[in-house]
Amino acid sequence: MEHSTYKEGLQASVDKLYQLTSQIDHKNLNSTLIDLRDRIHDPFMFVIVGEVKAGKSSFINALLNTKQDICKVAPSPMTDTIQQIVYGETHTEEWINEYIKRITFPEEKLRDIAIVDTPGTNTIIDHHQEITERFIPASDLIIFVFESKNPYRQSAWEFFDFIKEEWHKKIIFILQQKDLMEPDDLITNIAGVREYAEKKGMTDIHVFDVSAKMEQEGKREESGYLPVREYIDANITGGRAPILKLININDTSYNINEKIYDGLLIRRMQYEADVTFRDEIRNTLTNQQEKTERQINILVENLVATYNKITGQKQEELRNGISFFTMIKRSFSSMFGFEKSPKEYLENLVKDLELQLNTSLKDKLNDGVVDIAESIQYMGKLVDVKIKDSQTILKDNHEIFSNIAEKRANVLIDLQKAFSNFLKRAENFYQEELLKEDSRLAPSLVAGGGIAIAGALTTVLQGAVFDITGGILTTIGLVFAGVTVGIKRKKILKNFDDEIDKGRSKLEQEVPEKLKSYTGRIRQRIEDNFFEFDKHLNEEKEAIESLERSYEEIKMELKNGRSDLDSFLSQLQ
Repeated sequence: MEHSTYKEGLQASVDKLYQLTSQIDHKNLNSTLIDLRDRIHDPFMFVIVGEVKAGKSSFINALLNTKQDICKVAPSPMTDTIQQIVYGETHTEEWINEYIKRITFPEEKLRDIAIVDTPGTNTIIDHHQEITERFIPASDLIIFVFESKNPYRQSAWEFFDFIKEEWHKKIIFILQQKDLMEPDDLITNIAGVREYAEKKGMTDIHVFDVSAKMEQEGKREESGYLPVREYIDANITGGRAPILKLININDTSYNINEKIYDGLLIRRMQYEADVTFRDEIRNTLTNQQEKTERQINILVENLVATYNKITGQKQEELRNGISFFTMIKRSFSSMFGFEKSPKEYLENLVKDLELQLNTSLKDKLNDGVVDIAESIQYMGKLVDVKIKDSQTILKDNHEIFSNIAEKRANVLIDLQKAFSNFLKRAENFYQEELLKEDSRLAPSLVAGGGIAIAGALTTVLQGAVFDITGGILTTIGLVFAGVTVGIKRKKILKNFDDEIDKGRSKLEQEVPEKLKSYTGRIRQRIEDNFFEFDKHLNEEKEAIESLERSYEEIKMELKNGRSDLDSFLSQLQ
């Protein structure tokens, strides 16, 4: 298989990964993938890093062994300029942008490799780290250059940590200016570098001690450059560089894909925690609503029991009060003013029934509605506590998904504010029709809390109960009107009993229906506060599933691509 076939396959995978980073709106990774894609057709790239005055430029000039210096060796620290050195038919220098200079040179070694000379890791020039890090992901080999006399500087090893942990790049170490060291001290520092690298998790460690000065003076055996060139020849050049280049790009792309997936795992954890939180809210509302409905049932049972007791007494009194002989006696006695007439007797019975029902049922309502009001108010308070205690897993400083974390945080902040305001507005616990029906409720809105809710509920129930009892009493009054003795007794008793039964049925049906409808509306008003949060959850579910599918597809392509490249590389050996 030709190199071009591998390049085409790899480029397709990098393009998909680029689309993935565009989808998550990660500009840094997006830029890195643009560089990777552009470098697929470039030579194998060395990136030279190290502190200022470590001898990086001298190392490059000596490595290429040209008669003239390609990289200028400055007597003082240079600016944050990156120099790209590539093959060209003539020696040219061109500024690609403010920070990057491209140098071409007719050196045969540069047909297989390109070299990038970076600013010092310990400089404080603006942008130097940003532009240096831009080249690290696309590099194929990092050459870390230290001063032989002090290879332990903190800034250099911090940059090493970034290269190793962030991008897992192949690294070799160069101790430059060995001609300035005593042999024993040099051996100590070589061992020290090796020990540092081992402690930081490296296994395949290569440390070379060199002197650019000795190399340029023609002391090839003593300069230390021979082992470096042998390493490069054995591991890079000789037809292997193009494939190694593709392997490095494949591995870097794989690493980026895994980095996205690691972030995606945290993002999914946050989504699942939010789904659990939302389910807990629903369960809390359901449990509290069921508790409230049980309290409603108890209240209705008490109302019906009171109703039965009072109406039962009046049914018995009516039976005794309208017997034939009693009515005859009442009629004659009324003529002489000793007793009330039958008509007055029945009217007084109705008035007394009305008084007892109104007084007793009102007392029952006042006693029973407080618990219901507190339960409804507690429903809101429980939700408020759960909102404030919601778990944050995806932090707003997350490397990959900080924008999603920030978006979620804003949705949650808006939810907290909206719900806090919702609880403070007592009118949210009233039905609009109550305000229209009873203007006396309006001043009580400012009271808020369970007392105001209880007042509203009492008004709701009294309206319902007294509508029922008022209807009964009106009908009974009509039945009693124009009564004559004897001939209508059975009809009167039957109609009275029928109306009492109808009232009981209405009480058992309409009162709980009104209360449960009221409770359901309050719950729905609470749920309405979660509209934007629920929308966020739905969007997260779709986005995460889409990203996971893309990740799996890219991962499989890159794994297969790496396997093919390894097979091809083994054929070259």
